[in-house]
Amino acid sequence: MKLKREFYLRDAVSVGKDLLGKIIVKKREDGKIFSGRITEVEAYMGRDDKASHSYKNRRTKRTEVMYNIGGYSYVFLIYGMYECFNVVVSLENDPQAVLIRGVEPLKNKEIMLKERKVKKEKDISNGPGKLTKALGITKNDNGKDLISNEDIWIEDDGYKVENIIETTRIGIDYAEEDALKPWRFYIKENIFVSKK
Repeated sequence: MKLKREFYLRDAVSVGKDLLGKIIVKKREDGKIFSGRITEVEAYMGRDDKASHSYKNRRTKRTEVMYNIGGYSYVFLIYGMYECFNVVVSLENDPQAVLIRGVEPLKNKEIMLKERKVKKEKDISNGPGKLTKALGITKNDNGKDLISNEDIWIEDDGYKVENIIETTRIGIDYAEEDALKPWRFYIKENIFVSKK
């Protein structure tokens, strides 16, 4: 069942934990459906979080989507080559988001393995840039309403996550004391996680 708007209208830490075990579904241009179970996320708490793109209410063309009501996609490019998929959460004008860092391939896993050209199955989608390539998520998915559109959404199949590891986020040393916040969450013992 597709997640409803209400699910996203909470802070990034709460939504981030609850996104673990949920399924990202992506319909590609050729009509094929790809999906993956969320295994790892990072919460970005908005205006007061030095690691967030919207720290101090920074508002640019890129970050504008973060000011939407929760339930929109935020896709951005890092290092000029990797697209990252985020979920906008909280209320309108409270620019928080959850970065999806890892998924376990489900539908069309064989195609993902072939396209990704990796030797180990875990390397298909155990990182934010890897999972977007595996599922076919691109910058064209930026700003899409995850509740109403038919190209990309998140659903709940009732899967229960038993153990969640809480730790610091990755690659945000510039965020000073906020780099130490335990706002990265992943499913314990799942192989589709970027870094244990």
